[in-house]
Amino acid sequence: MGAIRLENVRKTFGNIDVIPGVDLEINDGEFVVFVGPSGCGKSTLLRLIAGLEDVTSGKIMINDVDMADASPAKRGLSMVFQSYALYPHMTVYNNIAFGLKMAGESKAVIEEKVRNAAKILNLTDYLDRRPGALSGGQRQRVAIGRAIVRNPAAFLFDEPLSNLDAALRVNMRLEITGLHQELKTTMIYVTHDQVEAMTMADKIVVLQAGRVEQVGKPMELYTNPANKFVAGFIGSPKMNFIEGDYAKARDCHCVGIRPEHFAISQESGDIPATVKIAEHLGAETYLHVNADNIGPMTIRATGEVPLGEHDRIWLTPDAERIHRFDANDKALSR
Repeated sequence: MGAIRLENVRKTFGNIDVIPGVDLEINDGEFVVFVGPSGCGKSTLLRLIAGLEDVTSGKIMINDVDMADASPAKRGLSMVFQSYALYPHMTVYNNIAFGLKMAGESKAVIEEKVRNAAKILNLTDYLDRRPGALSGGQRQRVAIGRAIVRNPAAFLFDEPLSNLDAALRVNMRLEITGLHQELKTTMIYVTHDQVEAMTMADKIVVLQAGRVEQVGKPMELYTNPANKFVAGFIGSPKMNFIEGDYAKARDCHCVGIRPEHFAISQESGDIPATVKIAEHLGAETYLHVNADNIGPMTIRATGEVPLGEHDRIWLTPDAERIHRFDANDKALSR
């Protein structure tokens, strides 16, 4: 069981409210991703749950028991850090087994747990190697294996893929998602990468300046962002925001339109524009345009679009997918 509930959790450093008060429900077995820009408080919130930072006030309920003042060892959680933190002189087997040995587990139990974790993570053939002989992805799997053998109530991941190259990030993203499906254990995952959040999460928690801006399933946040911040953070390329007369004509302070929600024509449409840069990626084309009386915008089209620099085009937004925001950046009904 790994149900976690935060009740008005606050963290201050001196006179600064880093986490001004968070209420959050994480259900048993959920894969929850904390996402937001650098400095938004996502790693601090994770460390508060882990017990690596002391809360200023509030409750951290783990399986209905307030663990806000409990030591990390008593919370029944396992954390995987950005740095692998492996012992270079130890084999993979001994790195995974280290925590169990410190806890006084028998050799038979250690053998069973290490072998089982290695099988799950495809590390069986590497148990006699040392970390220096492994790839970055393999080292990260060893760090995850060290967490698995503890049979935690929940796994806590603090930007675990940020040290990997792009191809390895994709592979490890799939491996961690598959691991969650196999273990069915609660996982809380911190990242600044909204693509990771969208592809991995059952539930996303979007943070800004220590505050929770919105909580929901990935497509809920994409389709119905609560405010301009969430709308701009979720989705890649990011949403286009249009102010001025175009927004006033739609009774709002600002209009948001995602790059993929435009029809493109070389004959007629709502918004005339000039192509500045065309990125031809095969499966899709990104057009960076300068829209008349509006300014720079990004458009995404499916497949190859035969357009290039200086071409004149007309853009027509999908009327059902236009987002409107008030003067306080809150989403208005569509």
